[in-house]
Amino acid sequence: MLVVPVKSFRTAKSRLDGALPEPDRRRLARRLADGVLEAGRGWHRVVVTRDDEVARWAADAGAEVLRTDRQGLVDEVQRAHEVCLERGTPRVTVVPGDLARPARLAEVLDDALVDAPGTAVIVPDRRGDGTNVLSLPSAPGFRFRYGPGSAEAHRAEAVRLGLRVVVVADADLGWDVDVPDDLVGLGPDPGATL
Repeated sequence: MLVVPVKSFRTAKSRLDGALPEPDRRRLARRLADGVLEAGRGWHRVVVTRDDEVARWAADAGAEVLRTDRQGLVDEVQRAHEVCLERGTPRVTVVPGDLARPARLAEVLDDALVDAPGTAVIVPDRRGDGTNVLSLPSAPGFRFRYGPGSAEAHRAEAVRLGLRVVVVADADLGWDVDVPDDLVGLGPDPGATL
């Protein structure tokens, strides 16, 4: 199961204020989320959100919508993980909806998991600090730790639960868009629709 947390297109990418006007930030957020959902085509995709516009977008894209009253990425993802465990989902892969180049998601995970289905896979951001992809076998008690240092925190949490851990440095999956420097390489009009 692919879990994609998406806060809101309307208020997304606020740290890009000054680099992109609001309409472009909104289009960029939607474009990035479109790419993540497309990368998960063929999987059961669940979009976690509190936002009505995002919920309509996800449903139109054929994804399940998990509405949560929890606020913040950690709590929302924790709730999605609980739902996956309740359903008996054997593996959950969490990918925030802001990756610039998510197309190789399935390929990277397949390579990392060959002959190792009980493995946690972590793809850090390109700074080696955040968590852009986290794929876990059913892991009751796993505590998500998004924010600064989350890649190491997720590695330590997986080890605590006795999981084998593979950390994959991948230039494409490591590229999320949070700050103005992340826009470099997106093209002359990052807010344009591809």
